[in-house]
Amino acid sequence: MKKIKSFLFAAVAIALTAPVFTSCGNDDSKEKIVEKIVENMVSEYTYNDNMVAETKAKSGNKEAILLVAFGSTWNNAFLAFDKTVEAYKAAFQQADVYMSFSSDICINRAAIGENPDDNDNIVSRQYYEPRYLLHAIGNAKYDKIYVQSLQVIPGEEFAAVLASVKKFMNNGYIASAHLDDEYLKQLEANEAIRFGMPLLFDPEVDVPAVATELSTLYASEAQNGVVAFMGHGNPDNYDTFKANVRYTQLEDALQEINPKFYVGTVDMPDNYKQDVEARMKTDGVNSGKVYLHALMSIAGDHAHNDMAGEGAGYWDATDPTSEDNSWYEYFNHKGYESVVPVVNKHPLGLLELEGIRNIWIDHTKNAAFFEDAYHSMYPEE
Repeated sequence: MKKIKSFLFAAVAIALTAPVFTSCGNDDSKEKIVEKIVENMVSEYTYNDNMVAETKAKSGNKEAILLVAFGSTWNNAFLAFDKTVEAYKAAFQQADVYMSFSSDICINRAAIGENPDDNDNIVSRQYYEPRYLLHAIGNAKYDKIYVQSLQVIPGEEFAAVLASVKKFMNNGYIASAHLDDEYLKQLEANEAIRFGMPLLFDPEVDVPAVATELSTLYASEAQNGVVAFMGHGNPDNYDTFKANVRYTQLEDALQEINPKFYVGTVDMPDNYKQDVEARMKTDGVNSGKVYLHALMSIAGDHAHNDMAGEGAGYWDATDPTSEDNSWYEYFNHKGYESVVPVVNKHPLGLLELEGIRNIWIDHTKNAAFFEDAYHSMYPEE
């Protein structure tokens, strides 16, 4: 425990400059706060270790699949994740399938039931970070492990998933006991740790495949107006793995099929809603219907608010291009008629589209050996 405590002290010292949400009182020392954090972390590992061990014992499966999404706090998104897990179980009957969130905020808010369901019932869901489930999967000693990124582009969040796998293979997670090094080395020797890539990983294969699926699904809408997809994008002015280009490539591929398709984002510079509108006007589209769809794995906050938000709270006429203005209100105020298609009262995320979901499943089936996993996490040192 002392080794764990010394490792955490630097990080905790920084964290203490912000509110610390623990059950410790205000008079507790930093040492006691560290002890509480370690206690909570060990509890998380223990719970997941036991859950995975029970699952493996019951199924008898020797393979495991860990799906890693950013996360959400919306019940319709939870149902989409449930459907995805079931689709994976059907496609990989020899494997146990687990779901994790990489976002602590989504995990915490899902646990307290931030958003009710459509009947105004509080919905509390427990999700866990990849580190806890990877440790549990390793502790259960599955013969083969697939980690599947449910990100759309190989960007910032994808990098976090990569880091979690690398740390797992380096036995770098804190727990009451570390994993068996010999087991991890055997995984590497057998090329038994596999990594499934994001939806739009390969510009030559994935981009046209997704474009074909989307153009087929929304062909009737494109006959009646413009179809605009809203993705996330790498934020601000940095572009992890230069992945933002996938949105431009997808728009190009879609427009080769039908010029009525456009792709924008909430975070990619020069590809915001106003940039989509500018491209539409350049193409001579100055009015008519604009059908809005989320180019995200699930329809969560971005889809419900940034894309589909209606009313005065989503429109500031003094700053039309404000990121607080929804796409729905923006295009309505720019002379178009915004339309947000819904199913069961909600927009759809990509994981709810079977043809798109199957592309992710194919990525898992073709997952490559994570050959760089056993290298140092910090090679510069």
